[in-house]
Amino acid sequence: MRRLVYFLVVVFLLAVAGAEAQKKRPARKRPARKTAQDKRVYLVHADVLHFDQYKNPDATILNGKVHFTHVGARLYCDSAYFYEASNSFEAFGHVKMYQGDTLSLVSDYAYYDGNEQMARARYNVVLKNRKTTLYTDSLDFDRLYDNAYFFEGGKMVDGQTTLTSDWGEYNTKSKMSVFNFDVKMKSPKFYLTTDTLFYDNARSIAHIVGPSHITSGNSTIYSEQGYYDTKKDQATLMNRSVLRNQGKSMVGDSVYYDSKQGFSQAFRNVIYVDSVNKNKMTGNYGEYWENTGYALCTDSAVAVDYSQGDSLFMHADTLKVVTFNIETDSVYRKIHAYHHVRAYRTDVQAVCDSLVYNSLDSCMTMYFDPIVWNYNQQLLGDQIDVFMKDSLINRAHVIGNAFSIQQLKSDTTLFNQVSSKEMFAFFVDGKIHETRAKDNVLIGYFFEEGDSVAIIYNYQETTEMRMFLKDRKLERVWTPKTSGTMYPPNQIPAEKKHLEGFAWYNDIRPLNRYDIFVWRPKRKL
Repeated sequence: MRRLVYFLVVVFLLAVAGAEAQKKRPARKRPARKTAQDKRVYLVHADVLHFDQYKNPDATILNGKVHFTHVGARLYCDSAYFYEASNSFEAFGHVKMYQGDTLSLVSDYAYYDGNEQMARARYNVVLKNRKTTLYTDSLDFDRLYDNAYFFEGGKMVDGQTTLTSDWGEYNTKSKMSVFNFDVKMKSPKFYLTTDTLFYDNARSIAHIVGPSHITSGNSTIYSEQGYYDTKKDQATLMNRSVLRNQGKSMVGDSVYYDSKQGFSQAFRNVIYVDSVNKNKMTGNYGEYWENTGYALCTDSAVAVDYSQGDSLFMHADTLKVVTFNIETDSVYRKIHAYHHVRAYRTDVQAVCDSLVYNSLDSCMTMYFDPIVWNYNQQLLGDQIDVFMKDSLINRAHVIGNAFSIQQLKSDTTLFNQVSSKEMFAFFVDGKIHETRAKDNVLIGYFFEEGDSVAIIYNYQETTEMRMFLKDRKLERVWTPKTSGTMYPPNQIPAEKKHLEGFAWYNDIRPLNRYDIFVWRPKRKL
């Protein structure tokens, strides 16, 4: 009895000591166990559950308001075969799958593999992901990689943009799509056809990777590489893409186009062609505003007029086209070429600092040291106005310090010369047939024997002169009262042989279409 009491006392004391120690020593927390994600397909509800050993011995047959869950997805259908052993099921009738609050997939039939997390939906398939909807008859949805594949034709609707193709892929997480074979893309403002297209649904940007055609209003685009922003109606295109608009086209190594603004830019090896007016511009930078008809070309810029059989090539630092009254029948254009202008055609060449052509009166005005050559003739002044008719020169007006020089064919060291304050030239079928000089007229002219020998030099001073030519040969001259002298060629005074201000600028004359890029300034007299 005593031993029992002693034992109980010892047990009590140990228990009290243990309780005190437990109060002093903090409790040790056990780390939470990491539980693996449950990948089983769970049946939540079915009105009727039964088995059919003969019809489908491996399946549980479910009917009426069937509901499954699997790794965050909810799946509904009218009836199903549930293969619990393989963690899969077949769903029939009003099949619906929901993943989160933004993704849904509906179809008439689906097979779902829980191990692969793959849903194979068939017939009247509709996949919705926020504002994007995909319609098809056959779609495989890989939940592991968030990829949806269709392969028997499909249509995607993204806002106001619709895409169709024979085959496609859509990632519901990255919002990136790929479309292949007979791809068509439509929006209220453009229509695109191609064979391969990448589409960023999040940013509404289409990536062109093959031969493609885009139609937007009156404009069409051909490209094999580029991007099109369907929200902003803006295209950035590479690989010599071509933009066309009502008889005009622009091509470059890269092209930018804004459909809303009607604005296009091209970079490197740019070619702008106006097939209506038969002219074009080339350079390394170009831009065009289709709503106003404004065009600009610079960096090795060249304007080419091919309305006649022989093309005229003109280079300047900058070429600019401004269109007036573009929406009316009285439309006309002004072409500006400024700084270091050089032009070449086989029958005419010209240089000046700046030039303006006005299609309203078909007048081309040359400013700042203009010089024009026509075969063996040179014309210069402070300003030269050239009037065209049916793309041929009709008349010319030289204003201020006018000077006309003709080099003799029989002796290239001799020149016929006329200087005055103002000068006119008139042409027939592009050939000069009359010239007029007014105010302070000085004339130095050689009479030739036949076509080979200059025999008399005629120096005259008068107030006005008219010269009539045929096939560029002098037929007759008219002047009012004159004063002057005739000299044999070997007795011409030095101060009379060349009129004041004479200069033969053959060294700066453009020699061919490629020489227009080489600027040579006038030498000082």
